[in-house]
Amino acid sequence: MTREGRLLTIGGAGALAAAWTGVRLGLAPPAFATHMAVHMIVVAIAAPMLALGVAGSSFDPTRRWPRLFAPVPIAIADFVVVWAWHAPGLQHAARADMAVWWAEQVTFLAAGLAVWLSAAGGDAGARRLRAGGGVFALLFTSMHMTLLGVLFAVAPAPVYAGHPAVMAPMADQQIGGAIMIAAGGLSYLAGGLWLTSRLLGAAR
Repeated sequence: MTREGRLLTIGGAGALAAAWTGVRLGLAPPAFATHMAVHMIVVAIAAPMLALGVAGSSFDPTRRWPRLFAPVPIAIADFVVVWAWHAPGLQHAARADMAVWWAEQVTFLAAGLAVWLSAAGGDAGARRLRAGGGVFALLFTSMHMTLLGVLFAVAPAPVYAGHPAVMAPMADQQIGGAIMIAAGGLSYLAGGLWLTSRLLGAAR
């Protein structure tokens, strides 16, 4: 692993630890916006840093099992994971039960790592072959996260009523949606554009 890779891995692990430790210590208020902020730290900050940190190294699982990290199927699986956990029933369970919350968070991290590794992982030759699929995976993820965030932001009524919050339910939901648009949508969009520039540079 390169020095840059080690720094990215340490940074990603630190972001993950900070997000999860705050919830475990009860530092995070029981608001949907806070729940969304933790989700975005996991998938839009920690996951890309961890994935890019190990990409191409001996710790990169994409090099050992490339067929398991095909970008398009991984992106579709991530879509299912993200939207399923934001269905009212599962979201209520995750915010009410710490065991379910941990299951949600681990699933988010695994899905986020898989998307980023499918796009940027593998050895140099494999990355060139999977670059087009990787661009699709990152841009598709950006689009569906943005769409989900918009749905929360413009919904006419609270989607997740019945949970205590530190602000009015509609404001809480709108802020959560804005966080998803800003962090999730833009992080994966930036990744897709970065990978596109690498693909065009290689072609030249």
